[in-house]
Amino acid sequence: MTLMAERQPVLTVQEENRKQLGAFLRARRESLDPQRLGLPRSGRRRTPGLRREEVALLADVGVTWYTWLEQGREMNPSASVLQAVASALQCSPTETRHLFLLAGLTPAEALNAPQCEGISEGTRRLLDSLLPQPASIQKTNFDIVAWNVAFERLMGVNFGEMAEEDRNCIYLYLTHPQWRSRLGQHESVLQTFVAYFRAAMAEHRGDPLWETKLARFCAASAEFEALWHKYLDVRGVENKLKQFVHPQLGEFTLQQMYWFSAPRNGSRLLVYLPVDEQGEHALKWLAANA
Repeated sequence: MTLMAERQPVLTVQEENRKQLGAFLRARRESLDPQRLGLPRSGRRRTPGLRREEVALLADVGVTWYTWLEQGREMNPSASVLQAVASALQCSPTETRHLFLLAGLTPAEALNAPQCEGISEGTRRLLDSLLPQPASIQKTNFDIVAWNVAFERLMGVNFGEMAEEDRNCIYLYLTHPQWRSRLGQHESVLQTFVAYFRAAMAEHRGDPLWETKLARFCAASAEFEALWHKYLDVRGVENKLKQFVHPQLGEFTLQQMYWFSAPRNGSRLLVYLPVDEQGEHALKWLAANA
């Protein structure tokens, strides 16, 4: 008879978004250095970062209004006001987009709604033509929908033997020892995945497919679940150097390069390119040793 009283209320999508919005605003505010922003010292600060009064001043909004926004109340801010808050908090373009989506607003640079696009024969020929460079086509949720043989050899997997729902970069990192062992810098890889997925999911909050994907990640890894609830950083996918580890080749570095499909439907082409002789040797070795 006490079980009903102990149940937590189920939040609606809008309520969950407001909660996420408030948590992100607070985390962003507490990460800023007042002195670097040119704010005067005024007494001892009991907590790190800016005070709510200072954010309100920088954004030219009322202190009470901003406090309620950070508390997750139903405020319905306008695009111009939320942009002012994002500027006051020194948000990056990715972080600003994240705020807009959580607030139920459409970012100015928002793309057209995704369109269904299968993997054409031309796309498969493109992937094969990039050999010996490893390449794949991925969705915004990191599902791998097409690949070439060099990508399989780089990661030490056979996608043809996997269930379709398992072909996801994040899920494989969480559950596949071989995949995980091929990636260097383990201390930052999972944080980066969480930040990528958080930014992408803001646009799909309430979507059953995305919610199911998130639940699957959390069920597969307590570490992922803990980071999801505590680590509030957001990032957009970016071109950067990436370290790999191979049992025969040792450690080597490749340049990660993203290109987006012409319809801008969210699918993206990922190619790894050598940046030095070691990387070139690694890709040639992988091509020669199936």
